[in-house]
Amino acid sequence: MDHHGASLEAVEGDITTELVDAIVNAANSSLLGGGGVDGAIHRAAGPRLLAECRELRRTTYPHGLPVGEAVATRAGDLPARWVIHTVGPNRHAGQTDPALLASCFEASLREAVRVGARSIAFPAVSAGVFGWDAAEVARIAVTTVRASPHLEDLDLVRFVLFSPATHEAFIDALG
Repeated sequence: MDHHGASLEAVEGDITTELVDAIVNAANSSLLGGGGVDGAIHRAAGPRLLAECRELRRTTYPHGLPVGEAVATRAGDLPARWVIHTVGPNRHAGQTDPALLASCFEASLREAVRVGARSIAFPAVSAGVFGWDAAEVARIAVTTVRASPHLEDLDLVRFVLFSPATHEAFIDALG
């Protein structure tokens, strides 16, 4: 590892099986599970994850987690130690500002470092049901992560993509 911090990579796979300190959940603001990656993470993590999320709703985020913010919980039955929940902008709801999407990646890195994680896996936040183009998500994700001051406190940032096309977009963005 050189002084520039984390290495970045993109793989095709299932983020719930990643052997990293923290995985990022593309959550909805309710924090109570949903479709896509969110549903898969909650199913694989089991009831303890949902219980922690309910507690967050009761205390810190009574109105839900705002778009572009991130919060860490423990990871229940997942191999990871932490789940970092972030709410991506929903293009279908008119949330088209790239800064909101960039904020998801930056806030997630900040949370990872805060809880002491050295490795983190991201999905393609906001691609899929939230309507963002995979290539745009990949470009924003890679640019934001590379510019992050938190990178020096991490060893590995891995983008774990469910589909071959999205994986390809991230490979291209990583250059």
